[in-house]
Amino acid sequence: MQAAEPVKIERHDLRTREHHTNTGVRPVSVYREHAHGLFVAREFVAHPRIRHWQAHLLPDLGLVVCRYDFHGPREHDYYLDIATVTCEGEVWSVHDHYLDLLVHDGIAAEIVDTDELLAAHRAGYITAETCMNAVIAAHGVLSGLARARYDLHAWLGTRGVALEWLPDSVAV
Repeated sequence: MQAAEPVKIERHDLRTREHHTNTGVRPVSVYREHAHGLFVAREFVAHPRIRHWQAHLLPDLGLVVCRYDFHGPREHDYYLDIATVTCEGEVWSVHDHYLDLLVHDGIAAEIVDTDELLAAHRAGYITAETCMNAVIAAHGVLSGLARARYDLHAWLGTRGVALEWLPDSVAV
């Protein structure tokens, strides 16, 4: 049985260019606001698997779309967090809803961390309504990706969203 963990809340402070996580505060190399949300790019220092992270915080879709650059072979193309994303002034906040989707672009997608969601609900960290909304959101994204043949950008295009990423050579 998965151990329950409190809701992960992250903050992005555009003024100080800092990413506040449950594991500390990290400097951010790129913050760029756009019509659909916020683009973030930063190094992962001394991480055993990941060297660089890029993400788009998309409040209207309830998603954080992540692209990791790994030290070794790419483990997946995109990692999608089901989340509530808000912005107050120059601070963006992400309240993670436990469920994530791994996207292998053009091949497949899968929902992960269902055990974490259920453990958090059992422990009282999230309400039944939040739990249900996370499941509905994750399955909606998965169904949309399936209809788009697991092409993330094609599915986002059906939602009126176009995302841009730094080239791998820049994200070093």
